[in-house]
Amino acid sequence: MADLARGDQVRLTGVRARGHHGVFEHERRDGQDFVVDVVLGLDLAPAGTTDDLSRTVHYGEVAAGVVAVVEGPPRDLIESVAEEIAAVVLARPAVETVEVTVHKPQAPVGVPFDDVAVVVRRRRDVPVVIAVGANLPTDDGNDPARTVRAAARGLHRVRGLRAVRLSPLYTSAPLGGPAVAGQPDYVNGVVLARTSLAPATLLARLLRLEEEHGRTRQVRWGARTLDLDLVQYGDPLAGTDVRSATTDLTLPHPRASERAFVLRPWLDLDPDAHLRTGRDVRAVRDLIPSLVDQELHPLEEGTSR
Repeated sequence: MADLARGDQVRLTGVRARGHHGVFEHERRDGQDFVVDVVLGLDLAPAGTTDDLSRTVHYGEVAAGVVAVVEGPPRDLIESVAEEIAAVVLARPAVETVEVTVHKPQAPVGVPFDDVAVVVRRRRDVPVVIAVGANLPTDDGNDPARTVRAAARGLHRVRGLRAVRLSPLYTSAPLGGPAVAGQPDYVNGVVLARTSLAPATLLARLLRLEEEHGRTRQVRWGARTLDLDLVQYGDPLAGTDVRSATTDLTLPHPRASERAFVLRPWLDLDPDAHLRTGRDVRAVRDLIPSLVDQELHPLEEGTSR
């Protein structure tokens, strides 16, 4: 896998466990030893610069997950074992790619041999929801509507994002604390995409794109040239969404369920959209009726405001 060759890696090799995988009755009955190598592709810079374990992977936990699969329910094929291990590893938020090698050194091959192994390479691919908004012109003269559309085009160019779609745009009055008084209306939309990037890495890409469009952060709730919020990462219906409450990243976005300017354009793109709110997963269409006091006005394609 090209990304594994170029990017940062954690290599865990020679994990041994006894399993009962195989198509023959004696393999299921007696079991045999399996050896697993795992290569994890992820961005190690945050952990390297902070010395913070939460910003990388705990390879002891990864090893325990590998052993649990090998010692788990018997499979006919080590290909299936490798797939299960890959899925377990990719469920860890920091991991973007994984290469799993499952060795079966005691396989009933029938001739002398040193080893037989299966190698699978898999990439994270999860849905994400990104809210896009702006209410100030940029230094180069772009009005908020043009900036929002330019940001969507910028997301198309982010390596690790694919299937990027921008919703119809709306205008709305600013929400927040006293700092919003006198601010111009916002232009808002939502981008749906799929990503192989870890949540923290994707957030860093969003912040960089904001900076490219002149975003500054002097005042909370202040006017801005561009705002990109990571609303949801993963699929809450499948239970694969990431939940995070660190100082750097809160997922899902804690106020998304209270913002018509997020929910309405999201629903335009995905009529079956769902959002995790606390312990519940709710249909976005069911959240909107409680926000009738937040007026939204559709922005026609090509219109500047």
